Amino acid sequence: MLFADDVVLVDESRAGVNRKLELWRRTLESKGFRLSMTKTEYMMCDFSATRHEGGDVSLDGQVVVQKDTFRYLGSMLQKDGDIDEDVRHRISAGWLKWRQASGILCDKRVPQKLKGKFYRIAIRPAMLYGAEC
Repeated sequence: MLFADDVVLVDESRAGVNRKLELWRRTLESKGFRLSMTKTEYMMCDFSATRHEGGDVSLDGQVVVQKDTFRYLGSMLQKDGDIDEDVRHRISAGWLKWRQASGILCDKRVPQKLKGKFYRIAIRPAMLYGAEC
């Protein structure tokens, strides 16, 4: 295995995230892997109006980039819990697949039944990916 991605560390405080991140880095390095600082980022979820403690999340003395949204397992997550970005992303993915398939879907020589099957197999899953979550 050359790399692993899509790992999430969750804690209720920045200090807890810092501890878990450092433990994760040490564990990876003990197995011969390394944690990429350029790909490591964090998002603080703020589902209420409460104030959170200040400070940064850091790894090995370097500050980790904070994001308001990020993609995880194909879905767009937002720090406030909204799904607007994910819905926009899914609509874009559906239109992209539709444009890629327009040659088949708009071809009068392709039977209507086959077009319907193609839509259900190629386009609809792109739009609905992750919706069951």
